[in-house]
Amino acid sequence: MLGVSSSAVLLLAVVSTAMVNAITVNVSETASHPIPKTLCEFGNSGDGGLYAELLKNRALQLVTPGTSAVALTGWQALNGATISVVRESTPVSAALPNAIQVRFPTGRTGNVGFANTGYNGIKVQSSWKYTASFYYRLPTSSPAFTATSFILTLQTTSGQVLASTTVSGISGNQTTWRQMSVDLYPSANAANTNNVFAIQVDAARARGATVNFAMLSLMPPTYKGRANGMRIDLAEALAVMKPGIFRFPGGNNLEGQTVDTRWKWRNTVGPLVDRPGRMGDWSYINTDGLGLLEYLYWCEDLDAEPIMGVWAGYALGGTSVPENQLDPYIQEAVDQINFAIGDPAKSSAAALRASLGRSEPFKLLYVEIGNEVGPSPHVLMWYRWRRFVTRLKQEFPQLRFMATTRVGDPRLDPTPTEYDVHEYNVPTWFAQNTFYYDGFARNGTKYFEGEYAAISNNPNNMWNERFTFPTIGGAVSEAAYMTGLERNSDIVFSAAYAPLIGHVSNNQWTPNLLGHDAGAVYYSTSYYVQKLFGTNRGDEYLPSTLPDRLGTAFWSVVRNKASNEVIVKIANTATAQAQFTFNLPFNTVASTGSLQTLSGTWNQSNTPSDANLIVPRTSTLTGIAKTFNFNAPGASVNILTFVAS
Repeated sequence: MLGVSSSAVLLLAVVSTAMVNAITVNVSETASHPIPKTLCEFGNSGDGGLYAELLKNRALQLVTPGTSAVALTGWQALNGATISVVRESTPVSAALPNAIQVRFPTGRTGNVGFANTGYNGIKVQSSWKYTASFYYRLPTSSPAFTATSFILTLQTTSGQVLASTTVSGISGNQTTWRQMSVDLYPSANAANTNNVFAIQVDAARARGATVNFAMLSLMPPTYKGRANGMRIDLAEALAVMKPGIFRFPGGNNLEGQTVDTRWKWRNTVGPLVDRPGRMGDWSYINTDGLGLLEYLYWCEDLDAEPIMGVWAGYALGGTSVPENQLDPYIQEAVDQINFAIGDPAKSSAAALRASLGRSEPFKLLYVEIGNEVGPSPHVLMWYRWRRFVTRLKQEFPQLRFMATTRVGDPRLDPTPTEYDVHEYNVPTWFAQNTFYYDGFARNGTKYFEGEYAAISNNPNNMWNERFTFPTIGGAVSEAAYMTGLERNSDIVFSAAYAPLIGHVSNNQWTPNLLGHDAGAVYYSTSYYVQKLFGTNRGDEYLPSTLPDRLGTAFWSVVRNKASNEVIVKIANTATAQAQFTFNLPFNTVASTGSLQTLSGTWNQSNTPSDANLIVPRTSTLTGIAKTFNFNAPGASVNILTFVAS
């Protein structure tokens, strides 16, 4: 995307402290174009975030036995037991070769075993049902193991038991894998998230015995009750934004660092015990518990249009598959699409979907070809785009295929009908580029702002000086940019803030729209901007006086036709108040309406220690008429809503 020089950025930052001159906005009664229902969108975050699984390193995927500190991440021994990760001689599945081996001590009393600490803790609620499951076996029969049940608990790190149950029917002769499952019901809420999930036995009945465990899981209630589903509080925070589109499986997550570590859809479907996981792009392991089928159900639960990415022959490490070797990867993409929308009678991939309980196809219109943002892979994208899109259009003529190169660079054949554009920058860049799409040709090509965010105040070192949490200055500037996206929503059909979700104390990429820990969700200033725009979308755009391209105040006007509700969105990126006069063309204008305002000091953020420092305020808007005045506070986003006809 077009940018500006750092000197221009600094200049705007200086002049923005001056008093903003009075602005007159004349609004047209005639809509220029409809607002697409897909305009507001978001990406995703899985393990330890949106995906509800509570156990970290639950299946020992991709860890190396014998490297205890790494391999046993999330696990700890209790009351004298010894635990280690072993490469199983008889693995629970071909996908999961490792197991956690527990050696029970002699000479102990009470309960003994092992525990998982979760993703920096576990939330325990008395109103929740927790479903625990695991596989176990003894490497050899053990007469010393006379226990007939495992004791499963949710307990504080100091040992206070919050929930307890037993799993009966275990045996010292169980040398083949057996899956066990049970529900736990806490008797009280935990005071905090310093809790663990434990599996133990009576020490006197397991003296000197060895038991192996594999594919352990602890699931709380999930959003809309989906099996293997989403964390409720995070899912609800996203659903209330009314996203029009959901893009999956993500950008870099799709590519992988190598061809072999790319996202492979077949490895993400079916029973969890058959999912091997993969090394993520930023040195963490993806369990792939949140897989292709879960993504598709999640889109349905959100009533959001899916944008599904297919791997297109390029890995982040720099490997681009030669043209004469692309065929198997193109077939992989065909199969992935068939899994989503194919006929089970005609496609084995669709038959696999049906075998997993979903015979009817999912809704799918958009397929994204790869994920390339940087300059290097574009040189080799032309042949990959041509090969993939030519075949996919033959197979699925009803679908729309989205390019992920720079717009028009390189020139692609066949010509893309949709582009995915990404931009991370400083706040003032977004304010200065609100007119970015105004000059684009209206030639049938549509654009998707697949990733954007204000991430730093330093244009010369953005990636190393990123915000920890979104600031109000960044959020207001993003809102300014979004008014330009609304004005151009005849060609910009969707836009998405990224990154979406991050753990507040264990996250590599910042800032994030939503922060979270094991017990709570933290709403950023940027989250509130996205929510304000998403819940006040309107269905048609009303042209108005254009903002000053070099100014600091930006706006858009939309309308809900059925209710005659007019919605004015104002972003004031100056620190001083902006004075507006609105001239309306309507015969009848309600004298009152509603006002939602988000404002603060430029560099303020919501943080875990001050989570509600900056929140939207709702009030009654008075004095509305065919001509009325409004003062927008400095560093603010304002949503004015009233009825007019």
